[in-house]
Amino acid sequence: MPELVPHLPVAEEPLLLEELNHRISNEFASLIAIVSRAAAASGNGEAQRALRGVAQLLHDYARVHRALRPPDRETLVNAEGYLSELCRSISRSKLDPMNIDLVLTAAPLLMESGRCWRLGMIVSELITNAARHAFAGRPGRIRVELLRAGGVAKCIVSDNGSAAAHIQPGHGFKIVEELTKALDGRFERRFGGAGTTSILLFPISEAKKTSAADEGVDAYAQAHRNLRTDRARTG
Repeated sequence: MPELVPHLPVAEEPLLLEELNHRISNEFASLIAIVSRAAAASGNGEAQRALRGVAQLLHDYARVHRALRPPDRETLVNAEGYLSELCRSISRSKLDPMNIDLVLTAAPLLMESGRCWRLGMIVSELITNAARHAFAGRPGRIRVELLRAGGVAKCIVSDNGSAAAHIQPGHGFKIVEELTKALDGRFERRFGGAGTTSILLFPISEAKKTSAADEGVDAYAQAHRNLRTDRARTG
């Protein structure tokens, strides 16, 4: 099956991704403003509360999107604070309505912003996957841990649900694999009666190989290029 979108030169992909993120942020802002104005104009108290809840939900989704935007420059980032903001936004937007608790335990850790962003992408995908498959509509708990042992970081995402081990990995898992490779890391999943545990190990520091702009987006772009190739082969 032919690709619907022509392949772009690698040099243009970061610019396209940045423009797309900018437009999505603007759309979130517009929607929040529209719903907020509707709430203010409504004379019905119940409708006002419902509309304000929608506006808050959109705001929380916008915060998730903002946290997952690739960095535009290479700096040192506090991974503990970054993951805390990301997990808080995911909880408010996705997990609270599903009665799923999200607990984060993270040691203080400074990381290059590009690598921290990749870690956040992996954590977000693993949380979303657990919420989708582990609980079947029941309340549950997801735990995220970030530990450090010398020059190696260990990130664990576990749940107390009952996802089946035979579930076929989707496109999200392929992106996790690509991002793990970009971190020079190793990833594994374990299934058991007490839930599923995903473990990511990666070195804390590495020599910078690309410019700051390319560093933040190369893994994401490569992952999607690989997905396009997979679809073309199986289409």
